[in-house]
Amino acid sequence: MIQLTDEMKTLINNARNDGCPCIVGTASADGTPNCGYIGTVLTVDDDTLIYRDRTGRVPLDHVEDNPKVIVLFRNTAKDAGWKFRCTARVYRDGAVFEDMIDRLLAAGLVNERYLQDSQGAIVALRIDQVLSLFGEVLQERVPGQRW
Repeated sequence: MIQLTDEMKTLINNARNDGCPCIVGTASADGTPNCGYIGTVLTVDDDTLIYRDRTGRVPLDHVEDNPKVIVLFRNTAKDAGWKFRCTARVYRDGAVFEDMIDRLLAAGLVNERYLQDSQGAIVALRIDQVLSLFGEVLQERVPGQRW
């Protein structure tokens, strides 16, 4: 079972403002890796993260081809950090897309101008494992799951 702690939620939801954006890592179906800093990562419940992809291309293509994603979070000032192994789902429109955009707007992670000037999607990340930065499994959706 995955249960993000209040500390995890608070730190992740404030990551950009704290100068500690998350790093999201993906790989294409053929294994080509990609990663980047994402300033719009937000927790939406006890086991889901979202972010806004504004490009509409790589790494979004990678996520659609291979939904296994890793999110790295580290805040050295707070001596906190985790790895989140996730399964992604991409939303380009519809009710889920609109709801998640509203959440990002309310959190101040996107603004109306930003939405008008970009293409892209919402990427919802169902957390399958929470690990320490040293790789120790702290929580699992399915015990013993191999990655």
